[in-house]
Amino acid sequence: PRIDHELLEQYKEGLIATSACLGGEIGDALKNDDYEKAKEVASWYKSVFGDRYYLEVQDHGHPDAPSHSAEQKRVNDGVFKLSKELDIPVVLTCDAHYLKHADQDAHEILLCVGTGAFLSDEKRMSLKDYELHVIPPAELIARWGTDNPEVITNSKAIADRCELNIELGNILIPKFPVPKGDNEKSFLGKLTWQGLAWRYGGVTVEQRDTLTVTEAKKTLPKHIVERADYELGIMDEMGYNGYFLIVQDFINWGKDQGVIFGPGRGSAAGSIVSYAIRITEIDPMQYGLMFERFLNPGRISMPDIDIDIQDTRRDEVIQYCVEKYGKEKVANIVTFGRMFARNAVRDVARVLQVPYAEADRLAKMIPQPVQGRHIPLATSIKDDIDLHREYESNETSKTVIDYAITLEGTVRSHGVHAAGVVIAPDDIVKFVPLEMAQKGVIATQYPMGPVDELGLLKIDFLGLANLAVIKNALRIIKRVYRNDIELGEIPNDDDTTFQLFRDGDTTGVFQFESAGMKRYLKELKPTEFTDLIAMNALYRPGPMSEIPRFIEGKNNASSVSYLHNSLEPILRDTYGVMVYQEQIIQLLQLVAGYSAGEADLVRKAIGKKKRDIMKSEEPKFIAGCVKQGLTESQAKQLWNQIQPFADYSFNKAHATCYAQIAYWTAYLKANYPAAFMAALMTSDFDDTDRLAIEIAECKHMGLEVLPPDVNESFG
Repeated sequence: PRIDHELLEQYKEGLIATSACLGGEIGDALKNDDYEKAKEVASWYKSVFGDRYYLEVQDHGHPDAPSHSAEQKRVNDGVFKLSKELDIPVVLTCDAHYLKHADQDAHEILLCVGTGAFLSDEKRMSLKDYELHVIPPAELIARWGTDNPEVITNSKAIADRCELNIELGNILIPKFPVPKGDNEKSFLGKLTWQGLAWRYGGVTVEQRDTLTVTEAKKTLPKHIVERADYELGIMDEMGYNGYFLIVQDFINWGKDQGVIFGPGRGSAAGSIVSYAIRITEIDPMQYGLMFERFLNPGRISMPDIDIDIQDTRRDEVIQYCVEKYGKEKVANIVTFGRMFARNAVRDVARVLQVPYAEADRLAKMIPQPVQGRHIPLATSIKDDIDLHREYESNETSKTVIDYAITLEGTVRSHGVHAAGVVIAPDDIVKFVPLEMAQKGVIATQYPMGPVDELGLLKIDFLGLANLAVIKNALRIIKRVYRNDIELGEIPNDDDTTFQLFRDGDTTGVFQFESAGMKRYLKELKPTEFTDLIAMNALYRPGPMSEIPRFIEGKNNASSVSYLHNSLEPILRDTYGVMVYQEQIIQLLQLVAGYSAGEADLVRKAIGKKKRDIMKSEEPKFIAGCVKQGLTESQAKQLWNQIQPFADYSFNKAHATCYAQIAYWTAYLKANYPAAFMAALMTSDFDDTDRLAIEIAECKHMGLEVLPPDVNESFG
């Protein structure tokens, strides 16, 4: 059992208990004609729950399995006898394993998926002899309403007694311990202004920590002060001062311990406050990154500050949080693996014993997710000509796909999220249920989405092997070459590094080592860091079709054109191609007159194809463009261009952060090839396929790979 008698007795207050199905304690005793045992169990439950305990009767026999129908009737008769003898009310329930009667066969397939069986196995787990769907109320009333109306009315009585209020949208963040005389707002402000004086004002680290807010502001240009004031105001207004203090605290602790973090992840790099307090290492002003893409007064959920961290030291940083806030306030987050299109088809095909080659061919016909969004099978069949033809002409494929459509989205497995951790303001069990998800690992029973809706502080600590490679390469360089390199001091305009990109010699370079990417790099001939940002954003399903136009624009300035000259400052860096979500926000602002916050909300609505919002915004957009000097025809054309781009355009802040990691790995490979390749192969020592590729790359680079030697190697 999930809960034993001792726990039930301990936590009985506020709970209503019912006796369960044929597989429950009472059902099991009555099935085995042990009435006295059933009576003993029912008496115990009544003693614990009093009038909050109900006996269940059910109606799940199958017309083709009379023995099971008789078993259900025997248990029901025993339940009524117990009710009369012990004065316990009876309620009619559905033991619903699936929604509709028509889903029964698909449920049998699902049982086979879960148990690793084939549908044809005679001894497999099966529930085909029971009708375990949600029986329509009218049917139940017709069967039970005349002779036993109380079993139906008791269902309503239970519902009337239930009261559950889950408050959503709160800000459930621990109080951050601040110095005496400060509150969270003033302390975040102090750290921000000191950090900005260090980042932009030319002061040293030692000077930074002694500055007052007034002194720090005096070192800064006006536009930096205005941007920081704006961001701090929004953070305070939305109640997130503590959030930023918590994140900067564990990141700065980690950096002081020598842990390597990524320069940023996601939209957080668009914040100058994040940059000031060392959460991120990307200058948002230099790369035109937008705060509103990260934190917008119109957004409902808490902003995400996701953390990339060297995978070999991730646990140390999490343990720091556990020790600082208390183990009872920190937990991992559960994740559910679901059966989406391709996997659903593969699972169903295996259960039906479709030959592997045929199943693989069918699965590969199904479109891949776009920007992480899965395309429903039914949509793919309608939109994809080849898949539609296969579905209509091949009976086996049709059967597999029909079952897969029914099972699509079903939970297939559950485990611990690879990155997500919750830090609560009080014992976490007061906010979410917990479970022992793996041996020794406690996790929330709610996945990421509901945790977010509750307003709990959720942080993604994503272990990145590439950061461990960088750390190890720097260690080797320091030891062998006596050169102590700081990542922040590596110049982003090193021509040796760009030559490596231009040559396509990017094996081992983060996110730039696929064959397709190498080919495009040779054609692009990148010369600037912004070229790498754009390629990182473009080399994905959807926007990939724009890469040739981007390359042509880079190498042939005369090929670049703009629908209207007001678009040039927005699209200049990407040679007229709309690449980033931030460009859509800027376009809505500068060309159509939206505020930054409004523009981000509209961008999201277009990307998620919210038709009602798109319909209402179109005339507003066109009117705004006309005010800025576009013709109505140009405005309509621009609106039509924006819509597909909003669907697959990429977050520039994230692309910039990941281009920076790519550049660091390329810089180390180009300038310290032996040290970098040694670190790379050390990271991949247990992956023989990768090692073979990397050894071949060493030979291509003119490096000799020696066998391990205890006298020469060092750890």
